[in-house]
Amino acid sequence: MILSEAIEKLNELEKAAYALGHAQSILFVDGDTVAPKNSWKGRGKALSYVGELMYRQLVNPETGEVLETILQHKDETDEVTFRRAEVMKESYDDLHILPMEEFVAYQELTNESSAVWHDAKEKSDWNMFAPYLEKLIAARRRFASLKDPAKPAYDILLDQYEKGAVMADLDPFFRTLREELSPVIREVAAREKPVPAFMKGPWPIAQQRIFSDKLMVLEGLDPLNCAIGETEHPFTGGPNKWDIRITTHYHEEDPFSSMYSVIHEGGHALYEMDVRDDLQFTGLAGGVTMGVHESQSRFYENIIGRSRAFCAPLLKILKEVFPEQMKGVTEEELYSAINLSKPSLIRTEADELTYSLHVMIRYELEKAMIAGNLKVADIPGEWNRLYKDVLGVDVPDNRRGCLQDSHWSTGYIGYFPSYALGSAYGVQMLRQMEKTVDVWGTVAKGDLSPVTTWLTENIHQYGALKKPQDLLPAAMGGPLDAAVYTDYLKKKFSELYGL
Repeated sequence: MILSEAIEKLNELEKAAYALGHAQSILFVDGDTVAPKNSWKGRGKALSYVGELMYRQLVNPETGEVLETILQHKDETDEVTFRRAEVMKESYDDLHILPMEEFVAYQELTNESSAVWHDAKEKSDWNMFAPYLEKLIAARRRFASLKDPAKPAYDILLDQYEKGAVMADLDPFFRTLREELSPVIREVAAREKPVPAFMKGPWPIAQQRIFSDKLMVLEGLDPLNCAIGETEHPFTGGPNKWDIRITTHYHEEDPFSSMYSVIHEGGHALYEMDVRDDLQFTGLAGGVTMGVHESQSRFYENIIGRSRAFCAPLLKILKEVFPEQMKGVTEEELYSAINLSKPSLIRTEADELTYSLHVMIRYELEKAMIAGNLKVADIPGEWNRLYKDVLGVDVPDNRRGCLQDSHWSTGYIGYFPSYALGSAYGVQMLRQMEKTVDVWGTVAKGDLSPVTTWLTENIHQYGALKKPQDLLPAAMGGPLDAAVYTDYLKKKFSELYGL
């Protein structure tokens, strides 16, 4: 096959892949937001057929020849086309090791297990979900063994979400977080602040929805390209930069839960929406790794969203939407309130100081699960033990314990470390950004565009065009350094709590 023919066929492959991915994305978003509860039964049939079409399109001798032809002619191929072929080859390598029947069955399994997880969480019944997790773990182990039997299975799974991540690097990373942050967490807990009266509500959900819309405008999310929905476990989806879906959930007693979901998911959305137009409808249109993606969501949620500067525009909106609840509240009171720190049960609602230890617990559990050192039946007990040992909290039930996250129900085993890595990446990006951008001056004025412009220039625009080992050091000013992250947290919470 000649190069020009291979490039033309790559274009056709990506058109088909985009169309099928578009259908898959909308089916998922619809199923997790507005579709009737039992719709998973029919949706599973559709997803399995879409999965079969995707498999047949990608896994065949011609596709292999197309990709090899392009990859063998790097000097004659432009950067974007070569990288498109490189990324598709990664997907090809992952898929062709699995028989099609297995791949399709896995799509059906994750669809059903996700539906069962929703019920199991609602009923706090681990035994409902456990048989599905057994199957998912077996499937992920088999994938890892087929891909590279010489490597630890969990390293293979980590690499699916954070290219190059291995336990040998993550173990010392998490050890540093625990060693450096645990003493601060204990000191902060000893100086526990009461929850301010204004935070106790009630906060009508109708007003919270209005608040969410205003937050999206403040964050710079174009409503013509980004819509918001409601779900059990917030996420961001959508097939292209002109059709991004973020989701949140509302609790009448706590508007800040939804607020930070919207800001977090908005960070994901901005990443997707700011990818270059010429990369759309190709395999380069999304984020390069989940750690980089989480660096953007955690950046807006915490570094910006929980900053002292952000309290000025935030308080103005809060007083517009909730005039009675926020009457007399000052910016300093708001800043203290949104940074209350206390070891807690729920990862997605954890404060900035304790958050990464929630992630560390899941990392330890996943390593043991995949290695075969932890039986599914024993996960609740081990989860509860680690929460007591690491964070000092007692887990009252599985709904607020091992059933709280949706990730395992969709087979996303190996994803969790991306949250902690992303948080650390973000702080190093901040330090680089501060060299050329008046971050806090502009944020205090309610103008987040200079922040977003810097992130777009250094991260967003490239999508998956640049490899993470090239993109991240340039944006962070060097390799990952856990101490930069822990120093940021220690300084912030020492000032907040007078340590």
